[in-house]
Amino acid sequence: MLARFKDYIAQQHLFPQGGEVLLAVSGGRDSVCMVRLAHLAGLRFAIAHCNFHLRPGDCDRDQSFVANLAQQLRVPFHTADFDTRDYAAAHGQSIEEAARQLRYAFFADLCRRHRYCCVATAHHADDSIETFFLNLFRGTGLAGLHGIRPVSYHSDLRVVHPLLPFSRAEIDAYVEANGIVFVDDVTNAQLEARRNRIRLQLVPLLRQLYPAVDSTMQANMERMCDAEVLLADHVASLRAALLQPVEPVVPTTPGGMLAVDLAGLQRAVEPFVRRPSAQRTLLFELLRPYGFNATQVDDLLSLLAKPRVGAQFDTATHSAVVDRGRLLLAPHTAVAEPRIVAEPVPAADLQCPDLGRKAILVDADRVAEPLALRPWHAADRFCPFGMQDRSRLVSDLLKDMHVSVLEKNNVFVLCDARGRIVWVVGLRADNRFRVDASTARVLRLALAP
Repeated sequence: MLARFKDYIAQQHLFPQGGEVLLAVSGGRDSVCMVRLAHLAGLRFAIAHCNFHLRPGDCDRDQSFVANLAQQLRVPFHTADFDTRDYAAAHGQSIEEAARQLRYAFFADLCRRHRYCCVATAHHADDSIETFFLNLFRGTGLAGLHGIRPVSYHSDLRVVHPLLPFSRAEIDAYVEANGIVFVDDVTNAQLEARRNRIRLQLVPLLRQLYPAVDSTMQANMERMCDAEVLLADHVASLRAALLQPVEPVVPTTPGGMLAVDLAGLQRAVEPFVRRPSAQRTLLFELLRPYGFNATQVDDLLSLLAKPRVGAQFDTATHSAVVDRGRLLLAPHTAVAEPRIVAEPVPAADLQCPDLGRKAILVDADRVAEPLALRPWHAADRFCPFGMQDRSRLVSDLLKDMHVSVLEKNNVFVLCDARGRIVWVVGLRADNRFRVDASTARVLRLALAP
């Protein structure tokens, strides 16, 4: 078993050469077996243990056991105590999800502070099969049907699974043959948790019906992983072709806006016109990084044949709107009020009264100070530069300049003390404050970098 353990680590490139790994150890059979193999393999490691205080008495016993194990092996030991039930209640989560979040946050913090290359958990082949069925019934799609992979990520935390080649039976036999001492978690035999029901009821039944189910499931999960890789490559190519960065019309708009060519999107899903579910899957995978749910994907799919300008979608991370044959995507960001710098300039600079998007020159004697900045309003009117003194709605300007719904929240107007708009910031100056031959004092108004 030790030779297979070392070979698997090398084949999957689990640990950087010479890197120190953090082992997540509960004190149970699997994690203690992982510690034993890591020690015999000569790995550099530390041990981390989480006390979730879910089993009175047993949790403290487990913590003491793991602490003694680390002391015997003379390796660093880290532990954390969590009030898991209170955390779950405060965040509206199940106990299982709360414990998962708490432990991975703890591991990530340890890896950052102590420069561990990754965290290793003791998940094995049987855990992978159980994960497959959990995800199958949850409806996670291809991404959940390959079980547990050798390497996974929780945010920036690299998580490796060096026991994946081994079944639970193989680990049991190794532990018994080598007299390895561990502590039992009695909750593993309780049927309240869905994973335990799959482990104790579903999988044994499947083994009775299909004696080769373990090897068959491993092969199936590998094929699912291959299919996911192929789909991901195709989707990545389409995404690179269809999604392009967009330069905002409004210079105060934060970056990160993308445009999806709807005609191109229509062509991408057209080959699957007889399989609407395939179209939906492809579109979902294309837009998944931007938080689109299944209902929104269905709505967008119905819009492809006949786009409706102004149709808007809001996800957890992005807003999207159909705009002139495109789907514009922008990340959710707080609207930040721009800072305007006002400074006098020599009257000799009269040759350039409008400096475009970033700055303008105005006649200082025509402006009633102080100046004030505010978001634009639907009823705002001003006299656009170059149109003499003809009044116009700011909303008409935005329409003519093709300012999308996503950018309108970033439009600000600079007003003088009499409430007159001096500048639709970054878009157009007001003609009433223009610099001309009669100007004695010039004021430069500019967006601060």
